[in-house]
Amino acid sequence: MEVAEEIEIAIVGGGICGLATALALHRKGLRSVVLERSESLRATGAGITIRTNGWRALDELGVASKLRQTAMPLQGARDICLNSGKQREIPLGGGETRCLKRMDLITALAESLPRGTIRLGCQALSVRLDSSTSSPSLHLQNGSSIKAKVLIGCDGTNSVVADFLDLKPSKLFSLSEVRGFTMYPSGHNFGNQFVQVKGDKCTVGRMPIHNKLVYWFVTQKVMYGRGGLEVPKDPELIRQLTLEAIKDFPSEMIDMISKSDTKSLSNTRLRYRSPWDILVGNFRKGSVTVAGDAMHTMGPFLGQGGSAGIEDSIVIARCLAQKLAENYDKKSRARHIMMMKVEEALDKYVKERRMRLVLLSTQTYLAGLLQQDSGLIVKFVCIFLMTALFSDMTRHTRYDCGCL
Repeated sequence: MEVAEEIEIAIVGGGICGLATALALHRKGLRSVVLERSESLRATGAGITIRTNGWRALDELGVASKLRQTAMPLQGARDICLNSGKQREIPLGGGETRCLKRMDLITALAESLPRGTIRLGCQALSVRLDSSTSSPSLHLQNGSSIKAKVLIGCDGTNSVVADFLDLKPSKLFSLSEVRGFTMYPSGHNFGNQFVQVKGDKCTVGRMPIHNKLVYWFVTQKVMYGRGGLEVPKDPELIRQLTLEAIKDFPSEMIDMISKSDTKSLSNTRLRYRSPWDILVGNFRKGSVTVAGDAMHTMGPFLGQGGSAGIEDSIVIARCLAQKLAENYDKKSRARHIMMMKVEEALDKYVKERRMRLVLLSTQTYLAGLLQQDSGLIVKFVCIFLMTALFSDMTRHTRYDCGCL
């Protein structure tokens, strides 16, 4: 029988949250290993909006100054109604908002980690607790297994670790979103504003990354086919269907999507974890927990999904370092005492994050329902709750997750 490899802290998933968590732990002097199922680091979704709270967290990780050089700050935002032509200003909340290439963020995080931290081609199949030690054991697709003193699932919406914690599966909005980049070799004339045009059946958003590169998205109802709900994956088909959906939109937006980089195109069903599931969910079992989308999948309507995952990384590293420092002498540290400290740290992490995530997921959920065909009564209730609970629509951008 093959002997399981033993690791102090194992992180499942090498996306933004997984890499940020490994870097936060590294900054606190805690070693970890990131297990990524793909054979290379990758980033689906083209661009990512980082708002003030996210930049605070990236500053703590030590990568913000490098990333600021790759993307211009947004100075304003406009919402335009396609039918009436009416425009209104969208508050950004002050502070700092930029749109990054996801791959730039992934690369900056990965390059800041010690050599050997990331293991590619390691797909996790299942998690269980060792009956003798109560440590989590992770079984991989290649037949090997890993024992970890701490296991953190950053493995997205279809999380193996979330399944182990018996978390309810994420749910689907009746919306999909196409995302992509368009390069303007001679420069674009869009300025540094986020612009969103809303039609009856879809919404087109555009924001610059720098003076030659633009990130865009098209949010629309999912398409129905003989097989039920279908989301095309072929890039050229995605482009053709998207152009058909926006044929009545301004010519500059049609031109933007026509000239987009095919390799950057993706089409994704939008998912969410219910706010009430986040309120009551059990996010810790033994020394196992989750972070990022595995914990709080949310729609893109606030531009906070990625930033919330980076916040998670700061808080979990801080909590683990604080508790383990209370009993630092390894010679005198009995295993059961150490595991107790780890569990206390994870409980503290979950407690600190829970209400922040409940509020974010609630605001995002309501915003998503307003974009669906939810019916007049549902929309009225959503608008009432938005007004009552989130009169300050940009308060979420001023949140501070604290120092490492």
